[in-house]
Amino acid sequence: MRPSGRQTDEMRPIEIETAFTRHAEGSVLIKCGHTHVLCTASLEERVPPFLKNSGLGWVTAEYGMLPRATHTRGRREAAAGKQSGRTQEIQRLIGRSLRACIDRSALGERQITVDCDVLQADGGTRCAAITGGWVALRLAVNKLMKAGLIKSDPIRDHVAAVSCGIYAGQPVLDLDYAEDSEAGTDGNFVMTGAGRMIEVQASAEGATFSRQEMDTLLGLAEKGVAELAAAQKAAVS
Repeated sequence: MRPSGRQTDEMRPIEIETAFTRHAEGSVLIKCGHTHVLCTASLEERVPPFLKNSGLGWVTAEYGMLPRATHTRGRREAAAGKQSGRTQEIQRLIGRSLRACIDRSALGERQITVDCDVLQADGGTRCAAITGGWVALRLAVNKLMKAGLIKSDPIRDHVAAVSCGIYAGQPVLDLDYAEDSEAGTDGNFVMTGAGRMIEVQASAEGATFSRQEMDTLLGLAEKGVAELAAAQKAAVS
């Protein structure tokens, strides 16, 4: 039995609220159970120096967690004077994931930065950030298209992410913190709406896992990402 009482292949409730902030070109509050992440997409008519005069656009991401997003207060990274290795790894993952769906030549020489701020954490924050970040990116691109600043849609497909793992000996979908902290195997799966894989991060936490179990986790992830893509589509329709 899962701590939440969910079935092994059951997602947490998903809520996606768009236009959550006033100023960003795209903004979303995504709730995956008790994990809540604010995602904003900001448009700039410039690109990093290495892309100047290339005709290519750029999508990047930043990630952070509020001090009391977890059970105990964490120190602000700005107060420490540097980002943690975990933060850097997660924001690179978000950026890579979102760039996988973008035709950068169709975007033109402009940059979209997706900021993902965790308001409340209960497992799966990076997955929620990717899923909500795509919606914020979609909204920002919609504004570009409506203004006639780009000729064709640069977004080729949905991108969403979900965690899967082996908890109490059973493969389960969409781990919350209680499961994640006790899981024998923990994985994050980033996929397109068509089911193509962008990135898979999976590791044993004290107990190895088999090829058959990995295939089961992948099947669960495909089911979860399909549900997330449907929620994304409903949010931007």
